[in-house]
Amino acid sequence: MIEPTLLKAEEKMKVSVDVLKRDLASVRTGRASPALIEHVRIDYNGIPTPMNHIANVAVSGTSLLIIQPWDPNILSGIEKAILKANIGLTPNSDGSVIRLNIPPLSEERRAELAKMVKKMAEDQKIVIRNIRRDAIEDLKKLEKNKEISQDDLKRGEGKLQKLTDSFVGMIDGLESAKATELKQV
Repeated sequence: MIEPTLLKAEEKMKVSVDVLKRDLASVRTGRASPALIEHVRIDYNGIPTPMNHIANVAVSGTSLLIIQPWDPNILSGIEKAILKANIGLTPNSDGSVIRLNIPPLSEERRAELAKMVKKMAEDQKIVIRNIRRDAIEDLKKLEKNKEISQDDLKRGEGKLQKLTDSFVGMIDGLESAKATELKQV
């Protein structure tokens, strides 16, 4: 009876880790990555459209992103969306492609980004602890309704804690890897 509750909690924790991975990918590290502009939405025929749905985004070297729209008429819309997204990058257009030069990060900006990464990780740890709390409440309801014994409840809580610890460890690893990446010049 405790397995469905544990599986449900594990699935939610996996989603939380996936959210953190996606969020960390959008943090600029001075190295070009299509993930930097993945979240930018372009107004295409009145519909906010993700960048990868209307253009090819390629990396050239370590500090240059090249955006080649499939419809040349949307070029100015892409430029406006990048500027409006406030990601600290200025688009340079030659009429057919947009180039985004990724400048190196200053020490001050690196420290600021490291704090932001730490906050992102902490937010996801809170989400995971809330998932654990909800799962424990579900297990206690099962025990109260006599569907599981007290021993099953304790065993379930122990498994849930191990699960929580492993996902918090994953988050710590992701945070550490991103912090190391930010420190590289």
